[in-house]
Amino acid sequence: MKLNLTKPLIVFDLETTGLDLVNDRIIQISYIKVYPDGREERENIFINPGKPIPAEVTLLTGISDEDVANAPTFKQKAKELSEKFAGCDFAGFNSNRFDVPMLAEEFLRAGVDFDFSKCRLIDAQNIYHKMERRNLAAAYKFYCGRKMEDDFEAHRADQDTEATWRVLQGELDMYAPGKQEEAERSLNNDMDELAEFSKMNDFVDFAGRMVWRDMTDKDGNQLLDATGKPRRHEVFNFGKYKGWDVAEVLHKDPGYYSWMLASDFTYNTKQVLTRIRLREFNNR
Repeated sequence: MKLNLTKPLIVFDLETTGLDLVNDRIIQISYIKVYPDGREERENIFINPGKPIPAEVTLLTGISDEDVANAPTFKQKAKELSEKFAGCDFAGFNSNRFDVPMLAEEFLRAGVDFDFSKCRLIDAQNIYHKMERRNLAAAYKFYCGRKMEDDFEAHRADQDTEATWRVLQGELDMYAPGKQEEAERSLNNDMDELAEFSKMNDFVDFAGRMVWRDMTDKDGNQLLDATGKPRRHEVFNFGKYKGWDVAEVLHKDPGYYSWMLASDFTYNTKQVLTRIRLREFNNR
């Protein structure tokens, strides 16, 4: 099924030196840029991580230090990628939990402030897990009717990206209104709905150090905004201020902000915290 796009969609996958958002780095990024008119642009880029690739990663991906020795660093590609990704939504497989946070960290390390909060993030894995609860290979067999190993080389970003793109289209075909007997198993071909359905948590920052919570009055009644939707605010999700309103803590204990900026939190967490601090300062 052709996606009902209102702006370009970046379907992408990363290979990295590991799973640590702070210390690991991208070694391969592959993406398909899909335009509302149906055009597709593909790019596959090897990245020099500036550190040795662990043997287990080379075994898994087939990407070695020699493969990336003459490749550009992410910092060298960051501006170009941010320009190509500007104004786009993003889709991937497990992307909301890992690929988007890792990409956000790499952009910030390179000094590029790419604002993912303005993008709709569609995770084909979250859709799949909520509907069927399996992995990419099983998703490909289920939605595309073929074994992934017959069509692709596993654990390569360009191969997984192609498979993810086909799975996402297959999901929309299978769960199109009228295709399923149960109404709750229907998905509309709408980017807002898909992004909302892909959410697995209420994180404010990608690492989950701050989360969204509904606002209540002194009697515990839910507060609503002018449109009738629940009013929400950011609260800390760790440490001595867990459960406290972030803005309140920044006002009550200004040193906590400085401590977080100087500590080993992700760049994205620090970025989000700074935006909240600036918002509260401007609203005084």
